[in-house]
Amino acid sequence: MEAKFSISEVAGTSWKFTKSQIWVLAGMFLAYCVVTGILNLITSSSYVLNLLVQLIIGSLFTLGFIRNMFQTMDGEEPQFSAYGQEARKFLHYLVANILYSIIVCIGIVLLIIPGIYLAIRLQFFQQYIVSEERCSAIDALKKSWELTQGQAMPLFLLALVQIGLTLLGLILLVVGLFVAIPLIVMMQCYVFRKLRIES
Repeated sequence: MEAKFSISEVAGTSWKFTKSQIWVLAGMFLAYCVVTGILNLITSSSYVLNLLVQLIIGSLFTLGFIRNMFQTMDGEEPQFSAYGQEARKFLHYLVANILYSIIVCIGIVLLIIPGIYLAIRLQFFQQYIVSEERCSAIDALKKSWELTQGQAMPLFLLALVQIGLTLLGLILLVVGLFVAIPLIVMMQCYVFRKLRIES
């Protein structure tokens, strides 16, 4: 099936959106890193507690950060309040993330390629949970599967570009990650919306 998006267009448009609010988005990511670092130090004596804290903070940040991306694409300034608003979807996200991880891990055990394919097809469960008020974990995974029908190869190529951006961010003394990560998340959110329009 023909690709519903071009990587160059996704990269260009996503960069335009990201650049328009880069200080706010990079600041949100920096705040997350600082909070995570402090909590890691506090809970370092307990592996279970440390893991639990990372899971909770990481989940809440992901939900809020994706909402920030949608706000940016809609011409709004990203709001810190998004993190509190999206917190009520925490359990849906947690269950979906656990199911996603299990499915992908099983796929990886089956000669790696199936795991990559499943990861690509199910990746937009996060965006569905954020963008739809009543989207359960199962529904989010199902909708992502339907949305990505026939788009596995373009999405795989996009993933390679995103990996390249991450590596570039690391090469630039790690500081580049504060630009690369918001850009990568923006690209995912932009493609999500584009695929929904084209479907």
